[in-house]
Amino acid sequence: MSQNTILNHQEIAHKTKRIAFQIYETFVDEEEIVIAGIAENGYLFAKKISEALQSIAPIKVLLCEVFIDKQNPTNLITTSLPSEEYKNKGLILVDDVLNSGTTLVYGVRYFLDVPLIKFKTAVLVDRNHKKYPVKADFKGISLSTSLFEHVNVVFEKDNNHAYLS
Repeated sequence: MSQNTILNHQEIAHKTKRIAFQIYETFVDEEEIVIAGIAENGYLFAKKISEALQSIAPIKVLLCEVFIDKQNPTNLITTSLPSEEYKNKGLILVDDVLNSGTTLVYGVRYFLDVPLIKFKTAVLVDRNHKKYPVKADFKGISLSTSLFEHVNVVFEKDNNHAYLS
């Protein structure tokens, strides 16, 4: 199966920094925010956003990993931080690719049980094939693809890239 690179290492770094600036603009009045990445690639992308944000802003960032069974998102969802850590704070839920919206909408639903000051979502690639009414507030790239194509994001040292297969 052929692979078409849609984002190279430098482009991902640029989009990550742009998203960090957008988050800073949105949360400029906050002293502390939570960046919650959906386990695996979403969390890796959340870490990159957190690092970029901390290099440009005085905001304290708490990093949180969200564990969702992507095959069965109705299963128990857990996080690496107790809910008291993100209660009454601004929170950004991060994933690498927004495909059907299933994972993101269940992640949003989980955090709705905790009072938050502000709640936003961020993704690196938005595929525009949603079956749920969920959107990314911050996105690296919007991509119209066929339902038969698959977007893969790879985070490797000095070789981050996203490709379509």
